[in-house]
Amino acid sequence: MAEAPSGSGPDSSRDEGDDSGSAPSGGSASTTSTELSRSGEPSGSGEPSGSGEPSAPSESEHLELPTWTKVLGWCGVAGLIYLLICAVSIISRGFAGLGGEAAHTMFAFAANPWVGLSVGVLGTVLIQSSTTTTAIAVTAVGSGALPIEGAIPIILGANVGTTVTTSLVALTFIGNRAEFRRALGASTVHDFYNWLALLIFFPVELIWHPLQRISGTLTDALYGTDWLPNPAHFNFVRAATRPVEHGVIQATSHVSSTLGPLFTIVIGALLILVAVRYLGKLLKLLMVGRARDVLVKAVGRNPYLAMASGMGVTVVTQSSTITTSVLVPFAGTGILTPAQVYPVVVGSNLGTTFTVVFAAFAGVGQDARIGLQAAFVHLIYNLFAIVAIYVIPLLRPVPLFCAETFARITSEHRWVLAVYLGTVFIALPALVIVLVGVL
Repeated sequence: MAEAPSGSGPDSSRDEGDDSGSAPSGGSASTTSTELSRSGEPSGSGEPSGSGEPSAPSESEHLELPTWTKVLGWCGVAGLIYLLICAVSIISRGFAGLGGEAAHTMFAFAANPWVGLSVGVLGTVLIQSSTTTTAIAVTAVGSGALPIEGAIPIILGANVGTTVTTSLVALTFIGNRAEFRRALGASTVHDFYNWLALLIFFPVELIWHPLQRISGTLTDALYGTDWLPNPAHFNFVRAATRPVEHGVIQATSHVSSTLGPLFTIVIGALLILVAVRYLGKLLKLLMVGRARDVLVKAVGRNPYLAMASGMGVTVVTQSSTITTSVLVPFAGTGILTPAQVYPVVVGSNLGTTFTVVFAAFAGVGQDARIGLQAAFVHLIYNLFAIVAIYVIPLLRPVPLFCAETFARITSEHRWVLAVYLGTVFIALPALVIVLVGVL
């Protein structure tokens, strides 16, 4: 990686050793001795042997687990991933119950583009759903309370605010510096990709309004065709997690309207902690040899196939947060690198826009046309971002470099993460809303 030569020698060298050690498939004695000598380098450089690195299980790969143990282990992995998805949904519902009214109130101040951008970020942090934030903006436009040019900054801000939950998943690795660094690098690559896209396209939109014009043209051409299905009718993941989600909501509904959502958020956070902790333990035991090679090849062989996978999974789950959150434990345990997670995150960013577009085609009423245009704004913006940042190689390394640098600094000074999340996602947007929109 770009920062490998800088301060963290043992962590970097061992991570590279893991990656290179998994490439050869031969089982010869010379290969084994080479891998053993390579694995000895980090320990010789002063890194404690009990740091929880995934290299230890892979070196003892000859200790094959019984078949029934593997079956039970993979069933456990599936169950913990299901629990993680449920936990993310539970946290989203908790934030929605806590912040829905606040977000609606904030939209009254969103006529100024800078205020709209801040409302999109802060509103999505409160609701934990960029789709919901976009829907509120569309409703405001349809009712005449907000022009379409006022809704576009909100949509762009919502694209950024949806990344907070993934950082919560990375926090579960905070007890191990190397794992925390890898998990945070994989989770915040989404943040920095979205911030870079915003830095490029927000000023362009303020000056020339390309998103507004292109989305308007597409809407005029396609409105009323009604030829796309509404994916809400096929959301199997949502149907599977709804019983757990409703059970938690009902359990906390007897408390006050403020404490209930807070308890819901806490329960979701605890479930994430449990799921990620034991998911990491199981993955270290199971993801060795062929299983690890299959996953790495599926994600890392072709970045555009990985991007398509991220998009497809997000269309199915209808949540980019779920897609990225599930990948963080794989990165934390060293099975995937942040570089391999990066294209999947980019694809999930695009996949979350199709849900809104498909649903907008099924819309009726006075705000249906403007809803379709807002959905196209979200889709076009993310397509342009992929071309400008990922397809053109000039800017492609920037989000990954920023994420890994931030992860390295934060693993050494962990208070940096709290300052980053509190300032960038809450304090700064709230300050803009108060100073520009209210005063």
